[in-house]
This record gives sequence, C-alpha cells and structure tokens, in this order.
Amino acid sequence: MNLNLKDKHVLITGGSKGIGYSCVEAFINEGARVSIVSRNVENLNQAVNILIARYNCSDSINSIPADLTIESQALNAVLNAERRFGFIEILVNCAGHAKRTLPENLGIQDFQDAMQAKYFSYLNVINPVIKKMGLEGKGSIVNVVGRGGKIALIEHLPGGAANSALMLVSAGLAVAYAEKGVRVNVINPGITTTDRFKERAMAEAKRENITLQECIKSLASQIPIKRFAEPSEIAQAVLFLASPMSSYVTGNVMAMDGGILPII
Repeated sequence: MNLNLKDKHVLITGGSKGIGYSCVEAFINEGARVSIVSRNVENLNQAVNILIARYNCSDSINSIPADLTIESQALNAVLNAERRFGFIEILVNCAGHAKRTLPENLGIQDFQDAMQAKYFSYLNVINPVIKKMGLEGKGSIVNVVGRGGKIALIEHLPGGAANSALMLVSAGLAVAYAEKGVRVNVINPGITTTDRFKERAMAEAKRENITLQECIKSLASQIPIKRFAEPSEIAQAVLFLASPMSSYVTGNVMAMDGGILPII
C-alpha cells in the first residue's frame, strides 16, 4: 500500500535500536528521508551502517547524536535535521525509558530521573517541532509511550507517572494544534521483543529464581494473544498514524498490547 510518505522528512528519536530502529526501516521502505537521533554514538553508527548496507539509502539518512534530556541538545538536533532535509513533517518519539525500581527502594530522585528520561526527552523535541508544524499548517507526531501509563505497575511507578503525563500532554497538544493542521497520537506497546525486554526478563527471572525461558513463557501466557509484539508490528502502526491514511485521527491513545489490558 502506498502511504504517500515518499520524500517526507521524518525525525525519529531513539532510532538506533528496538522499536525506533524498526520505525526507521519502515519509513525508509516507504521512500521517506529520515533523521535519526540517539544518545549512544556507537549504536547510532552501527544502525546507520546496517541501514545503508541493506537499503542503499545513504542519501536518505541523517544521523544525529544528542542527549534529549538536555533542552539545548534537543533543539540542536532539530536544527541539524532541518539543515539536512528541511521542514520536519513527521516526528516519531521513541527515545528514553525509566528504570524499574521496587516501591521500598524509591526516592524522589527516581521520579525526577524518570521525568527527565521519558517525559522531557520527548517534550524537548516536540516543543520546537510542533510550533514549526503549526506555522506550516501541517504535520504529524506519533509518541511511542507504554502501557505503564495506564495502570499502576508497582515496579514501574516513576516511569508510569512519566508515561501518564506524556499521554495527557499529547492529547492536549492534539486539541491545541488541530486547527493548525497538526495531528498528535500515541501508541502504547505492550511487551515487545527488544533488547530492553530481554534485560527485563533476565531481571525478573533472577528475582523469581526461575530460568529465563520459564520467565518468558510465564509472561507470554498472560497475554490473550499468547505472544509478544515484534518491533516491526509497532512500526507499521506508527506508519499508519503518521501517514495521510489517518488524516482524521488525532488525540488518540492506541493500545498495542495483545489484549492484556482490556480497558476503554
């Protein structure tokens, strides 16, 4: 299906690994020009080298190292992207995650760190980009957030709070910029087969004193669809929400969790 994304400039944060990387691949396949932001230079270079070797797309990729929790670096990343490929018509945020900590070990700094890692790493990019989208009268933003903002997971309270805040501000910005031709949507993935999930599963297996395979089997059994999401599946939903195919969809928070949270 032609999603009319050819030559669109897409800025993807956290694009060197996991869901972000799958989003980069998906947009490259649609003929878009992609600026990738990642804090880890080594991961960023590795991702770009793989993409160029696989898709022969050196003219369509711009890699930008930046720590998006720092407002000045986020703004510089946006300016860098614009210098290379011009106006950013699509923004996909996948950067940042908060560490998991049991309630008895939490301190106020954990909550502050989580807001920096997940909330401000998104807002520092959204703020300059959405204002320019409003002036241009067009644009689409897709924030990949997480189901932890919908339900209070005791080992993920700081991150869940940041996710909830991010969902609220996304919905608010969607309303504020709707008349200006800008759409803002959220995707909440469930468990997805990324390196981050593998780290989580190893930690849970150690805590429960079970094998990694037993832990993975147990987690999968709790999902009605009986398997985890693949990053490419999340990326396909991002493509749809970013594209003109979803031109009347804004302010939406879309669950992609295999049915594990059947809430309205």
